[in-house]
Amino acid sequence: MEVTSKDGQGLQLNMKYVRKLLVDFIRDEITNAGLGRAVVGLSGGVDSSVVAYLSAEALGKENVVNVLMPYKTSSADSVRDAKLVVENLGTRSELIDITGMVDAYLERAPHSSNVRKGNVMARARMIVLYDLSARENALVVGTSNKTEFMLGYGTIYGDMACGINPLGDLYKTQVWQLAEAIGVPENIVKKEPSADLWVGQTDEGELGLLYADVDRLLYHMIDERRTDEELIQLGFSKTFVSKVRTLVQRNQFKRRPPTIAKISHRTVNVDFRYARDWGI
Repeated sequence: MEVTSKDGQGLQLNMKYVRKLLVDFIRDEITNAGLGRAVVGLSGGVDSSVVAYLSAEALGKENVVNVLMPYKTSSADSVRDAKLVVENLGTRSELIDITGMVDAYLERAPHSSNVRKGNVMARARMIVLYDLSARENALVVGTSNKTEFMLGYGTIYGDMACGINPLGDLYKTQVWQLAEAIGVPENIVKKEPSADLWVGQTDEGELGLLYADVDRLLYHMIDERRTDEELIQLGFSKTFVSKVRTLVQRNQFKRRPPTIAKISHRTVNVDFRYARDWGI
């Protein structure tokens, strides 16, 4: 698959180096927090599969709990692929059907749109993951990638929530590169990306964008800080640039902690910005 930027540079990375960096990141961050285990929401998609592989390498298979959380409309293929990852890695796993907890709420909101239902599912899954992290004395390891963060394609306090995130600085096409490099099963790498929130849902169909195209644009827009005029000169259409720029700007609130009204001389995330492991 094509994973380079429009001028042939940028999105290609040294995956041997990236793999080591991310394995060390997971091990160091979890250890620095005084913990030794990871909890991963394993959907059967490429992002969560990559995180499962990296976590097992970083911590040992016995210290990773992969959690499968299907809803009644979830694809059987998703569960099958998630079980394949668990089998290949030999990690601990749990299957927790979220249908009951989701439907208990949706009965009060029977006319909810697919987006609202998807948000409820995503947040229900995070309830499960954080509860299991408390039981296991573990950190929730996130699975959202840089493309999703930039476009706001995720549920705040749902699938975007986590203790640490190893994939947040990798675009989707780079996650595919990494998946191939670390041996994620080919059928998972090659299948059409989907959050599996409703029957027939696909990421690219819902976004109205192809990952290969939007990643090339985002690399020039975000990493190289090019202006709209420069992006158009590179061959991107004005409409495409405008749509993506708007998505990036409108979804900034998902990428930052809640804004706190400033009263004191030292306000959290304004003047008081010590790292999470400050004092260790």
